[in-house]
Amino acid sequence: MSLVCPTRRQLLLGLSGVAMFSVIPSKVQASRSTTGVRSLGFNNLHTGERGFGSYWIDGNYQEKTLSEFSHTLRDHRRNESAPMDKRLYDLLFKLKLSLNVEEDFNVISGYRSPKTNAMLASKSNGVAKKSYHMKGMAMDIALPNVNLSDLRDAAIELKLGGVGYYPRSGFIHVDTGPVRTW
Repeated sequence: MSLVCPTRRQLLLGLSGVAMFSVIPSKVQASRSTTGVRSLGFNNLHTGERGFGSYWIDGNYQEKTLSEFSHTLRDHRRNESAPMDKRLYDLLFKLKLSLNVEEDFNVISGYRSPKTNAMLASKSNGVAKKSYHMKGMAMDIALPNVNLSDLRDAAIELKLGGVGYYPRSGFIHVDTGPVRTW
């Protein structure tokens, strides 16, 4: 006696009966992850400039807002800007949600040019020679009215990148590199 195995096509055609239609919803709905608005605000402590805007609307990054953010987060020493990693904005948005706060981020450092980074690294052991700041993938931040250790703990809990804690300097570092802490 030989067994005949149905082909994948035969199986799928066999499933196209009434049972198949009962599991397909009559109305397709958009995923929650593609609807809504994500907004952020930044206060650059070195320039005094503020940037605020909705950087993501219904699944689409808003290029004009991202460009304005890049300007606010520029290397103030050289007046150079570069596009920041969109995942960094998403990390910061999730961080604010997890802390249930509305305040703008105080920014100590966003983008850093290679020249600025080299100058800072020559003066301090706390500056990485291959810093994620030079790739637009890192920010040094604080939030008004949020304890710095609470901000650090919330960032670590997200597990979305690196988190450094600098309590004497009054900020934490977040980046979209590998998950790690220091």
